[in-house]
Amino acid sequence: MSEPSGSTLAPSTQGAQPKASLSVFDACTMIVGLIVGAGVFGTPSIVAGAMNDEMLTIAVWVAGGLFAIIGALCYGELATAFPSAGGEYHFIQRAYGRSLAFLYGWARMTVIVAGSIAVFAYLFGDYLSRVINLGAHSAAIWAALVVIVLTAVNYRGIQEGKVTQNIFTVLEVGGLVLIIVAGLLLAPTPAAPPAAAGGDPWHLGKGVGTALLFVLFTYGGWNDAAYISAEVKGERNMVKALLVAISLVAVLYVLIAVAYTKGLGMHALVRSDAPAADLLKVALGPAGEMTISLMVAIAALTSVNGSIIVGARSNYALGKDWPVFGYLGQWDASSGSPRNAMLVQGAIALALVLFGAIQKTGFKDLIDYSQPVFWSFFMLIGIALFVLRAREPNVARPFRVPLYPVLPAIFVAGCGFLVYKSLEFHQMHALVGLGVLAIGGVILLIARGKNTK
Repeated sequence: MSEPSGSTLAPSTQGAQPKASLSVFDACTMIVGLIVGAGVFGTPSIVAGAMNDEMLTIAVWVAGGLFAIIGALCYGELATAFPSAGGEYHFIQRAYGRSLAFLYGWARMTVIVAGSIAVFAYLFGDYLSRVINLGAHSAAIWAALVVIVLTAVNYRGIQEGKVTQNIFTVLEVGGLVLIIVAGLLLAPTPAAPPAAAGGDPWHLGKGVGTALLFVLFTYGGWNDAAYISAEVKGERNMVKALLVAISLVAVLYVLIAVAYTKGLGMHALVRSDAPAADLLKVALGPAGEMTISLMVAIAALTSVNGSIIVGARSNYALGKDWPVFGYLGQWDASSGSPRNAMLVQGAIALALVLFGAIQKTGFKDLIDYSQPVFWSFFMLIGIALFVLRAREPNVARPFRVPLYPVLPAIFVAGCGFLVYKSLEFHQMHALVGLGVLAIGGVILLIARGKNTK
């Protein structure tokens, strides 16, 4: 049975469809909220330890921002040429066919997005429990509540969801600015570290691969902006929102790296398990611990809300194409959202929260081990830009990647490197992600069998 290169998600007269209702500001706040998560509060110490040099540490954060901008340019062309609530699922389907798109949609629905919602909800619970403890299972209770409440908010409609995201993102960015001010202006000059033996320049930055893996993990999330491409007003505004949001985050991340190194010093930064907490404790005293708990909780809320919005849209795309998940492929015109897909996503996230309450790190490991699968699909989307330029040259492209094919080639090569590094980092545990895809493959065979009857 042949597979069409086109998508069944193009506008039609059958049923309600996504409408352009998001401004550039709305899209920017959503993208910033998707990018900035808890990682920036912890990964800088890992990056500093891998690079072992202050200037190289800052340089790798700059490089991560540049790589994200290159990726955003690639996504900008795809999103403006083929706008769809299906986002990455839609791009993969056009370039490679329905089967590979199904596997990607399945992975997003079962692990990548719902799992991320559960992870960040648990993170919210862990930190808010330091402020308001609800007992032995406080983190799980808070996590379940935040999944239920934010799913309900977004179930009401995209307007409620975007207002919530705007508020959370402004608070989140304010927290990052506080860290920058604390490190650059409020923290006393750290004591000089113990004298070290003469450094060997050959070995400086030998951990650049590991550093980039964590830097790009911290920059991750901007790609999910593709799922709102059909809902952003103006055909070129999606590109503008991506570039503005990523540039803002890159500036904040670089300034935070500088603030950490200045406020704590490289010696203390490398040895810190929670650099943001240590920095605010130095700058603000005992109030710093309470402040950082609230900041991380807000960052987690922002990530949960943004993931709920974009995740439901990829589930909707899957249901739109495959009758076996047809319940998900219904768009509610009154709310401007895929309500059924959102409810199913919330149920999966709650199930993972429950699993986390029983075996607290189990589902977190599952998400970590899916990274090789995620980066592999990311690489395929970069290659899809070349495929679709060749296959559909006459499609109107309001935006084209500059310096083509150099920049897309850099993006694809970078993703390939990250596939290798994530496999090296997780080793045999990466088989868990492959197992999820294998289950999706079985369902795909069943679904294709029903279609031929």
